[in-house]
Amino acid sequence: MMKALVERLMAHGYLFKSLTPIAPKALGSRKRIAIYLGVDTEGFYAALFHLAKKSRVLRKEAGEIEALYDALVSYNGAHIPRKIILIDAPLCSKAKALLEERGWKVWNEE
Repeated sequence: MMKALVERLMAHGYLFKSLTPIAPKALGSRKRIAIYLGVDTEGFYAALFHLAKKSRVLRKEAGEIEALYDALVSYNGAHIPRKIILIDAPLCSKAKALLEERGWKVWNEE
């Protein structure tokens, strides 16, 4: 799974020196989402979220993802300037607009 993720990131032009998985439980969440903390080739942190499910991702969930990002920043102890989310599910246009407005790169691969 990690190899496929790295290949998808490279296809979008992102290359990371390190990509560390973070358990959602460590951030106080019970959501089924893959969270990675990466360091790109320039030395900047990047938060990478991978959400795969069958049902539609709604605006409410976009707020929950933003809360998870805030918890990740607290967990890391440093600012994370790059935010990327890969969504393998139908995506509500309002949720996508909300995430993009808050600085996320949204890739909907559904």
